[in-house]
Amino acid sequence: MSDQDRLAQFGARVFIDQRGLFEWRPISMTARAKLNFYDRVLRPDPSRTVVRPFEPNYPRDFDGGTSRTQETVDLIVALDEAELARQLKGVTLSLDENHRDVDAMLLRRFNDIAGRIEGADRITVEQQRLIGAYCSEEFAYEAAALFNPSAVLHPDQSGLPVGTIRFVMSLRGIGEGHVSSVTFRTGTWTPGGALLVDDPSPTSVSPLIDTCGRGEGIAARLCCAGSRTISETVLFPVLPSQTQGIEDTRLVRFCEDDGSISYHGTYTAFGGGQVRSELLSTADFRSFEMRVLTGQASSGKGMALFPRRIAGKYAMLGRQDSKNIWLHFSDELLNWAGGEKLITPKFPWEFVQMGNCGSPIEIDEGWLVMTHGVGTVRNYCIGACLLDKNDPSKLLARTPRPVLAPSPHERDGYVPNVVYSCGVIVHDRTMLLPYGVADSFTAFATASIDNLLSVME
Repeated sequence: MSDQDRLAQFGARVFIDQRGLFEWRPISMTARAKLNFYDRVLRPDPSRTVVRPFEPNYPRDFDGGTSRTQETVDLIVALDEAELARQLKGVTLSLDENHRDVDAMLLRRFNDIAGRIEGADRITVEQQRLIGAYCSEEFAYEAAALFNPSAVLHPDQSGLPVGTIRFVMSLRGIGEGHVSSVTFRTGTWTPGGALLVDDPSPTSVSPLIDTCGRGEGIAARLCCAGSRTISETVLFPVLPSQTQGIEDTRLVRFCEDDGSISYHGTYTAFGGGQVRSELLSTADFRSFEMRVLTGQASSGKGMALFPRRIAGKYAMLGRQDSKNIWLHFSDELLNWAGGEKLITPKFPWEFVQMGNCGSPIEIDEGWLVMTHGVGTVRNYCIGACLLDKNDPSKLLARTPRPVLAPSPHERDGYVPNVVYSCGVIVHDRTMLLPYGVADSFTAFATASIDNLLSVME
């Protein structure tokens, strides 16, 4: 079967652009959607590394008498001055190229574990630095993949030409052990014109982590004041619930009833055996709070917060049954129980399951929701629907055909047959759609809101 024939099952003719991505032109004249693609592609870069905590341990069922960390410390303390100096020089040469303030970073790491070290008060500064190095690891957090982006308006919109906006984008990076972290990019976009994604800094900075938590539901506070640009910030797993990753952050610029602005990001915390939804919150992308979501709905993936309250309540899309899109309301930001089915699979490209591709976007006609559908051979496609602005439990229209589907020329990757997004931007009646391809890299497209609405039924 040819690529054209294979894709005809979706009811569409496909026109390939120069990058191998394509525009859907459905056979039915009632469902004619048009996407425009940018050449800009973000690919994983194994040279981008962050230094994160590490401690040697014995296997779970083995009793070694003392901790391996203490045993390692004892070996370090026994080194003579010449060998200690040689080891420290090697550490500095290794880390200085990609990291700044290496000595201070290693001393902070020593202070993190000093309470568990015997005789810590007798250890010299040089020994502390080397102990900090032995209890750290350099992690290439996007070596395998960089995908599933989510974009929101940047807090600073000053100094831009008329019609241009500045945005912040979160991405899911995958490194060693299939561990997912959150990384960020910034850029500017002019609807109908240029898209500029700023080159990331060569330096990545580990946040200062406080996992004690204070306040309702706070599991961790992350201070990223050491980052000179947003692209230097990396949020890697810090809680037991996240040991295998922080996945698919859906950012939303949230406006409270009093006009105050904050940024929230729902994400999937994967602990290796169980998943749960958690919430990342920030006012400035320089410090973050990680909070645990509770209630039945929080046990699933793919929750997406509406950008404002509706009739005094928080509203959320969810997918706790791994099949349908659900709608939830709550008086509390962190507690999500009950809910009702909102959108169920109807068309062949979404028969297996549906979900959202990010938080709803408020437009004049209602709430625009980008959706994903899973069909044959576990193909992930992107569609859209429209909800009533005053009562989002009312589904007004939806796309009968995918807006975007895996390209025959770029279908291969870490997970083949997937296009997926975690959040779009709408400005001047145009949508910027950043999306992941094959769970491997990130590409960008735009669409007219008017055209998108016209293909809905």
